[in-house]
Amino acid sequence: MIRLRIAAVGNLKEKYWREAFAEYEKRISRFASLSVKVVAEKRTKEEEGKELLSVLNGKAVLCDIGGENLSSTEIASFLQDCLNRGQSEITFVIGGSTGVSEEVKAFCKKKISFGRATYPHQMMRVILAEQLYRALTIMNNVTYHK
Repeated sequence: MIRLRIAAVGNLKEKYWREAFAEYEKRISRFASLSVKVVAEKRTKEEEGKELLSVLNGKAVLCDIGGENLSSTEIASFLQDCLNRGQSEITFVIGGSTGVSEEVKAFCKKKISFGRATYPHQMMRVILAEQLYRALTIMNNVTYHK
């Protein structure tokens, strides 16, 4: 079973974000384990970066506007490729409102984009969870992705 982790800056403050994320977390649990490590918001992205780096290990993927723009099926292929290579734990990194430090960017060899638009980091956590769920349904031949 694949183990997905999300390392994110800041808590989901509004109830609607927590509820939306919880729904995808529940759906994902059918196919994979999902854990979230929240790093407190700091004064600078460098301070946040030190905290993020302390929780990262193994395969880390940065959600970054400058990253590779992948379709849902390409995200599924990426996850499957990781599994095929014996990488069963993957951490997705979501920075804070000012982005991430250069050290975090350097640590994350893989960077993916969810389009050219900038999203609030709380919304990005829900978007990421939905795309992970969608990718898992593609991998498991479950009708969700059309």
